[in-house]
Amino acid sequence: MAVKLRLKRMGAKKRPFYRLVAADSRAPRDGRFIEEIGYYNPIATPAEIKIDEDKALAWLSNGAIPTDTVRDLLSREGIMKKFHESKMTKKEDK
Repeated sequence: MAVKLRLKRMGAKKRPFYRLVAADSRAPRDGRFIEEIGYYNPIATPAEIKIDEDKALAWLSNGAIPTDTVRDLLSREGIMKKFHESKMTKKEDK
């Protein structure tokens, strides 16, 4: 089962609100998901982003693949940098 970290659209028409979820890549965009990791509100000024760092790092280390937009959001929060640093320290330990 290929797991992706992606956005699930919520909110009203022309008022989007997104939840960051870990979902099977075959599931529909707004369909079934495994776990909710955070949320993203692009309407707020500035855009509001809240991500559970521990859950995101756990999913990334287990092989979940983020979509392009989620990768950008994780980078803004500094989570991708921490993930890459943890990968490098594991390689150095070997």
